[in-house]
Amino acid sequence: MTAKLTGSFNERADPKVQLEQAIIEAQDQHRRLREQAANVIASQKQTEMRLDRTLEELERVNANARQAVRMAEDASISGDAAKSTQYTTAAEAFANRMIALENEIDGLKALHLQATQAANQAKAAVEQNSAMLQMKLSERHKLMGQLEQAKMQEQMNKAMETLSENVGQDVPTFNEVRDKIESRYAKAKGMAELQGTSAESHMMEIEAAARNTEARARLDQIRAELGMTPGTTSAPTPTAIDTPNPPA
Repeated sequence: MTAKLTGSFNERADPKVQLEQAIIEAQDQHRRLREQAANVIASQKQTEMRLDRTLEELERVNANARQAVRMAEDASISGDAAKSTQYTTAAEAFANRMIALENEIDGLKALHLQATQAANQAKAAVEQNSAMLQMKLSERHKLMGQLEQAKMQEQMNKAMETLSENVGQDVPTFNEVRDKIESRYAKAKGMAELQGTSAESHMMEIEAAARNTEARARLDQIRAELGMTPGTTSAPTPTAIDTPNPPA
């Protein structure tokens, strides 16, 4: 159910908004990584400063122990046993402190080595993530351009699909009109051929010929009654001219 709802949400979500959200999330992740790396580096720096301070203290204690040994030796030479004992006790105290500092320095060195390795890894992670973030930021412009082109192409495809649907439903295509005209023309030609070869058409032709023959016979009868030669048209009769009687 969660996967189905997530898929439905992704289908309805605006890719532009999702892209910006992904960039913001990547930037926040890089910021958190930098903060964690800064804490690791800070721990390494603190360990380094503590080690340096302990080394300085060891050097100072070592110098004090040397001085106590000299003073105890001088007091012993001068015959002052009490001061010699005091200086010797102080030198032993400095020596114990030196041993403790050396042990602490060994631990600090190991800790500093681990902290340095962790700091180097944190720096490398930050650099790698920074490069990835820059790549995402540069790729965002390309993706935004592709998204705009995809939107325009989708709108164009939708418009063409709507146009095709309208043409197919309301207005016939050129091929459909051509097929319709050719079908109608072929049907008309076929009907004409059927009518030309049918018995009824021959009967009508015979009846028309018979009527024409009867009409010509009637015209010949009329011409005969008028004193004309059948089958010819009447010519105008010449006017008679009176001529004088010839002499006897």
